[in-house]
Amino acid sequence: MNLSRRQFLYATGGAAALAASPGSLSAFVGGAACPFRLSVINDEISQDFEHSCQVAAEEFKLHWIELRGMWNKNIVALTPKEIEDSRRILQKYKLRVTDIASPLFKVDWPGAPLSKAAEHRDQFHAATDFKQQEEVLNSCINLAKAFNTNRIRCFDFWRLEDQKPYRAAMDQKLREAAETCQKHGMILLLENEMSCNTATGPEAARTLSAITNSNFMLNWDPGNAGAAGEAKPFPDGYNLLPKNRIGHCHAKNVERKPDGKFSWEPVGVGLVDWTGQLRALAADGYNKAVSLETHWRGAGTPEASTRISMQQLKAALAKAGYAC
Repeated sequence: MNLSRRQFLYATGGAAALAASPGSLSAFVGGAACPFRLSVINDEISQDFEHSCQVAAEEFKLHWIELRGMWNKNIVALTPKEIEDSRRILQKYKLRVTDIASPLFKVDWPGAPLSKAAEHRDQFHAATDFKQQEEVLNSCINLAKAFNTNRIRCFDFWRLEDQKPYRAAMDQKLREAAETCQKHGMILLLENEMSCNTATGPEAARTLSAITNSNFMLNWDPGNAGAAGEAKPFPDGYNLLPKNRIGHCHAKNVERKPDGKFSWEPVGVGLVDWTGQLRALAADGYNKAVSLETHWRGAGTPEASTRISMQQLKAALAKAGYAC
């Protein structure tokens, strides 16, 4: 594949960061033990699940992986045979699962005006409506048990221009889902998502304050917060969050444009200071997953782009002082 000049700079910039900063191999050897479960979302590499696992384990040297979709199916649509096949592949590559990255509640809220933010398409091979969400939740619980994890990712419905008339009911729906998860020993992780009703640090702090179930936690994604328009997801948005309620973290980066639009970027480029964010997470006692959700496609393919972003995430970790 021929890289454009910009793609080449991304790639060589990541390599330079590894060579010239604490992100070098010597820093990895001498750094503090990794405080996080470093991970990657499998389908950010490939829809071929075995290939994704091979890259994660053998090239990225990971012990953890996050599951969202495989073989052109969302994870909640897998057959029993496909679940067994994927379990065998995970065992082969000695990978453990951080969480089930489900599409739970990424649907319209019933009775509300249709959201302008709704992605009315088969996003990540998921296409369900509100009436199917109880079935989706039950499937996620069964999948979490099958993959030996206790964490399930969710959202809080397509973003409304005015969510106030519906917010209390949405909160109650999330409480009920958390209660269902609690009965099975599961943690429900709400991702702050720019196209859903909890998008930014302040909004995440509000939702966590309203829903106090101990097993209802945040999947903190500063890149998403930046895409939603938050000027400084770290440190400003992060500082608003109750640190003991962060249960998962997605790593990616974003740039805001003068017209208000945004573009995804590799981890080392953009408005999120990942070295600072990683240091703060560790200092605040966070020790769960930091999972690469690349989204950026500047290297031409998901796999090539993920390689560059993983290299830059490891460089940020090394600069923060951790050998991951």
